[in-house]
Amino acid sequence: MSSQIVVWMFPALMCLIFLGIPVAFSMMIAALGFGLLRFGPNLVHQLVSRVDDIATNYVLGAIPLFIFMGSILERAGIAERLFDALSMWTRRIPGGLAIAALLMCTIFAAASGVVGATETLVGMLAIPAMMKRRYNHALISGTICGGGSLGTIIPPSVPVVVLAPIAMLPVGDLLAGILFPGLLMSSLFIIYIAIICLIKPDLAPPDTNEDTRSFGEKIKYTALAIVPPGFLIFTVLGTLFLGLATPTEAAACGSLGVLMLAIIYKRMTWSLLMQACMQTVSITAMILAIVLAGSMFSGVFFASGGMAVTKEILQTFGLSPWSVIVVILLAAFLLGFIIDLISIVLIVIPIAIPLVKSFGVDPLWFSVLFLVVLQTSYLSPPMAPSIFYLRAIAPPSITLKQMYIGVIPFIVCQLITLAIVVIFPDVAVWLPKWMYGN
Repeated sequence: MSSQIVVWMFPALMCLIFLGIPVAFSMMIAALGFGLLRFGPNLVHQLVSRVDDIATNYVLGAIPLFIFMGSILERAGIAERLFDALSMWTRRIPGGLAIAALLMCTIFAAASGVVGATETLVGMLAIPAMMKRRYNHALISGTICGGGSLGTIIPPSVPVVVLAPIAMLPVGDLLAGILFPGLLMSSLFIIYIAIICLIKPDLAPPDTNEDTRSFGEKIKYTALAIVPPGFLIFTVLGTLFLGLATPTEAAACGSLGVLMLAIIYKRMTWSLLMQACMQTVSITAMILAIVLAGSMFSGVFFASGGMAVTKEILQTFGLSPWSVIVVILLAAFLLGFIIDLISIVLIVIPIAIPLVKSFGVDPLWFSVLFLVVLQTSYLSPPMAPSIFYLRAIAPPSITLKQMYIGVIPFIVCQLITLAIVVIFPDVAVWLPKWMYGN
């Protein structure tokens, strides 16, 4: 009976999701239904313990703090000055405005860790500037979508805060593990833009206007623009990587830092603070509901003998460890077309990590691969969430077809990053070992 329950849990979950029921409720319904069939009234004790585990998980306290930080950062007035400073230095480079936008996405991804906030904020600043310079619409689309997706793979990252406890990994190790792959991916994006705009200058017409500012004035302006986000990045990643704070404490430091910056920039108002708090509560409630539902679902799955059945199925097909890894990553990629990143983590990781561990695979290395694949799925048509974010802020003249075409080269860059991490695992595991000795 238990094996039959395990076999039908995932098809039932997918059916509920396709019926339009929110993911959190779909997982809860599946967990309650199959759990009652398997355990009867005893299920109540198991689910209560799951609620207690989530409610007392200290690491998850970083989620609302990171979201609050991103929300304030979006309104703090730092972005305009920073984009102007970056574009001032890149304006003579082929595709200079696009490169400035990607640099800004990288900086803001490292400052907030919230994907949608980064893409929306940078897009609202960079799209009008690139449209004014008659940049190719597909290039604009790919730049904003690709840059916005970096929030998944550059620390701090909210998906990492959710994934690490489930994978039984220290959050600091996983944040350190994604740093080099994230910076590598950002570099590949920038290199692609520079090369394609050098080959085809009509994609990004150069800026012919003369900048009358002296070199000293440029240095001063740039320093004033970069210091605030640099300070914010240090308060989060610096305190975390130096061992001065836990992830939750680092997020608290970042929240305090971004409040100070908003006050310095004279953007802090009661209205702004209230909007940020309401957005934080809304997004946090959604994420934690999914986390709780995922915990309930995985608890019923494992208690019903799910891992034994999964291994039996894999042995029946005679899959090698590499084949299993490919199947898991492909499943995560396909799930990205229909559900959000956090939900994929909650559905796949509880099953994937015990499997890869049984094959002797480093769970840290696998988790980095998993995050790169999630980011690729986030960018891939036809159901790319990044394109939906872009559609909300882009002018009507940028069509959906141009968006789909524009993201393809950036997906290729993501796949190159994935291949590099597969071939050279030290890209993902060297920094955590050096910093923490694990």
